[in-house]
Amino acid sequence: MLITIIAWIILGALAGWIAGMLVPGDERFGIVGTIVLGIVGALVGGFLANALGFGSGREGGDVVNLQSIIVAVIGAALVVLVVNFATRRRTA
Repeated sequence: MLITIIAWIILGALAGWIAGMLVPGDERFGIVGTIVLGIVGALVGGFLANALGFGSGREGGDVVNLQSIIVAVIGAALVVLVVNFATRRRTA
């Protein structure tokens, strides 16, 4: 169980780093903030994938595979986009 949690944290950090490169915008969160958003995004992406029926949904199964990486990157990109949109400064 602990190794699964550690694997998801590492996968989320990687997904956050990739999402930070894919999502346009300024890097006002820095690399650490983007990685933290990636970890949150990996969790969100995994939850949405399972809710929509195409997640792995297995307990104790493979954590790091191509499907989980893609889902984590998509989830991380969505979270980074939402946070960028929510925290952008309005210029008038």
